[in-house]
Amino acid sequence: MSINIVLFEPEIPNNTGNIGRLALATGSKLHLVKPFGFELSDKRLKRAGLDYWQHLDVVIYESIADFFKTNKEAKFAFLSSHAHKSHWDIPFEDNLFLVFGKESVGLPKSLIEKYKEQLYKIPLFSEHIRSLNLANAVAIAVYEGLKQIDHS
Repeated sequence: MSINIVLFEPEIPNNTGNIGRLALATGSKLHLVKPFGFELSDKRLKRAGLDYWQHLDVVIYESIADFFKTNKEAKFAFLSSHAHKSHWDIPFEDNLFLVFGKESVGLPKSLIEKYKEQLYKIPLFSEHIRSLNLANAVAIAVYEGLKQIDHS
């Protein structure tokens, strides 16, 4: 079983490093879509990913257009705080692409509008918070997916 983790224009190297480590731990593939808010050689990225980064299955795309052209036959679930459906409702299956936006603004509005039927959120139970840290959100979604796929 495999899940694809997609980060559109990640900005914080520590988050990307942690997500890379999570991807390796869960047998997931990491897809990074440029532009990045850091260099892949950034020490913070490597430190967060520790010495596991070299073992990671990672694909880098030059743009959102490049990503969608390469993965045009894929099945997607987009995660956004603007969604109405819960991540528990994602129809998880092997090779699903879980798509996350950049830390500062989330997914582009064009994707939110185009894929509104495939848009999901992680429920928040306090009005004092807008969203979760990206690495935490990815971990929640990936492990929920693995649980559902393993039990289907």
